Formats: sequence, structure tokens, C-alpha cells
Amino acid sequence: MAPESQIPTPASAKRRFAVSLALFYSAVFAVSGTHLPFFPVWLKAIGIDAAWIGLINALPAITRFTTLPQVTSFAEKRHAIRAGMMVSVLATAIGFTAVGLQQQPLALFLIYALTCMMWTPTMPLTDAYALRGVARYGLDYGPLRLWGSAAFAAGSLACGYLVDHIAARDLIWVIVAWAVVAVAAGLLLQPLDDVRRKTTERHAGKALLRDAGFWAVIVSAALIQGSHVAYYTFSAINWQLHGISGLTIAGLWTLGVIAEIVVFALSPRFSLHPSTMIAIGGLSAVLRWIVTANEPPLALLAIVQLGHGLSFGMTIVGTMNLLVQRVPSHQIARGQGYYAACNGLLGAATSIASGAIYARIGDGLYYVMAAMAAAGALLIWSARHRLKPQPQSETSGG
Repeated sequence: MAPESQIPTPASAKRRFAVSLALFYSAVFAVSGTHLPFFPVWLKAIGIDAAWIGLINALPAITRFTTLPQVTSFAEKRHAIRAGMMVSVLATAIGFTAVGLQQQPLALFLIYALTCMMWTPTMPLTDAYALRGVARYGLDYGPLRLWGSAAFAAGSLACGYLVDHIAARDLIWVIVAWAVVAVAAGLLLQPLDDVRRKTTERHAGKALLRDAGFWAVIVSAALIQGSHVAYYTFSAINWQLHGISGLTIAGLWTLGVIAEIVVFALSPRFSLHPSTMIAIGGLSAVLRWIVTANEPPLALLAIVQLGHGLSFGMTIVGTMNLLVQRVPSHQIARGQGYYAACNGLLGAATSIASGAIYARIGDGLYYVMAAMAAAGALLIWSARHRLKPQPQSETSGG
């Protein structure tokens, strides 16, 4: 049997896969784009105190390195990645609806915890499905993924507009509405070939975790992505202290997303090895955080924000290209689960530590983030000679 990437494919099937995946990415990221900035606003509006808000907001990060790898592994073993995506968004829509009907902190915490257990695997499963499609149809990951970034920005801006026109207590229903759109988009996802393995690989996950090259990829990427924690958590607070208006802050964040989209769009033209892309992303992050730590003028800060395309976008493109080369097709969901878990664990630890560090040294926190990014760049660069493409399995599925 020919490897999956060599099976002749009608152009119409390739186009249907790409369009349906782009729509699904858009809907899923629109949920995140409304949830990330405005879920805490809703919690405050219904009377949840700050201590409970902190605990509740920690749940997505906790599930990323606890239950998420189990869910992705289960879906992969059952050859049900696409089904897992559809179930995940349906459970997310139901879960957020149930959350919206609660006002007691403990009940809300428990229901939101169950919701996160089903919601956080959505993105790793979607990336796994995308990478299988990349191998199956000869597509490029970046142009598929850019629709998610665009929808994230659009969702945030739309919800920001609604904040001024609806009661804050109703913001949860905006999140629910986007989750319902994601359910509808899930129904359009195209099945991939399901050529099931004749033999069961009981130790496939353990073999992947024994691969030093795989660890180099996910740890270096997690270090570079984790270095963005200070930016995500404290940039708006810090810029406000320096007299930058809220509208300007929104504009700075939008510049970063635009740069990210441009990198995703241009990524098919990149001829660099994926490990080099990750190293460039890491070095760009180092430069970005060092400049940011020195309170640059607004014009320079705007230029630095464009570096998000490299520090974030280039790192993701390189990581996904390496994973599709390094991880056999029948293990790609498991690989995505381990990658997300590594990101979640390091991100959660960095987030906790960054609060204490910021309280002591303020903008100096960005120097710590620069050191993290440098460590990630150094790790991937030192491992680049081991990161040769692995032969893909004949197995696909989805």
C-alpha cells in the first residue's frame, strides 16, 4: 500500500478538506478569542470574588497537563480524531451553557472543570487532524492555521464592542454562541482515510516518549511559547501604568496578530529547516523581550509587536513541520497531546512564578522571559542534526 501522502487525491476532496478545516479553526479560535479576555469579566459581573476567579481561571491550564493527554490518546487509539473534535466542541457548548446558568462559586468551579476537560483537547486534536491532512493532501499547515488567528482577533474585537452594548452578565452567552457555531462547523469536517493497523502497538506512546528528538522539539517550543506569559499576563497592565490608552493597547495586540497571520500565510514559501524556524522564533523572542523590558517609545513598541509573527508564528510553523516529519501518522494525536501537556505545565508554572517576579522587579520580568526563549533556541539548535524526518506510517484515520 502506498504511503498516505502518495495516494492520488481529487482536487475537490483536497479543497473540501481545507475549507472545512479553516471554518472549524475559525469557530474554535473565535470561542477562545471571546473567552480569554472576557470570561473573567463575566465572573466578576455575577459576583464571583477575586480568589475564586483565580482558581477558576487556572482550570484550563491544569487540564492541559492532566486529562488532555489521556483524551487525545483515547481518540487516537479508537481511530476517532475527527469524532473526538466533534464531541469535544459539543461538550464545550453544553458545558458553557451549564456554566452560564450557575452563580454559586463551587458549583461553577466543578462544572467549568468538567467543561475544560472536554474543551482543552479540541486544539491538539484539531492540529493532529490538520497534520494528517497535510500529509494526506500535500497541504501547508500555515495557510490553514491563519484562519484561526484571524477569527481570534475578530472574536475579541466583536466581544469588546458588545461589552459596551450589553450587560456584562450576558457575556457568557456570546461564548456559548461561538461554541454552537463550532459544533455546526464540526459537522462539515471531512473524514480522512481510516486504514486501521493490523497489529496493536501497546507501547507506541512509551516509544514516543523515549525519543530524545521529540522531547527536544516539544520542550524547546514550550520554552519559547512559555516566554510569552509575561506579555499575555502583564503587558496591558504595564502599558497602562506607562500612560498608554486602552485603544492603543488593543491596537498593539492587533499588530501582533496581524504579523502572526502574515507569517502563516507566507510559510509555504519558507525553505528553512523547521528546527531553524524554531531557533529564529526563539531568538526573535529574546530580542523582543529585551527591548520591551527597557520601556521603549510607542513607535518602537509597535515595531516590536510585529515581532510576534516570528516569536510566536514562526515557532508554531517550525514545531508543526517538525512534528509531521518526526511523529508517525498513527501517533500524531498522542504527540500533540504530549506537546500541549508540556506547554500547559511549563506555562502554568511560569504564570505562577511570573506574578511574584513582576511584583519584585516589574519590567525586569521580561529579562527572565528572554532567558527562557534563549534556552529554547539553544536546545533546538543543538538538537538540529538529530531531527531528520521519520518515515510516515501507512495508517491514517480521523
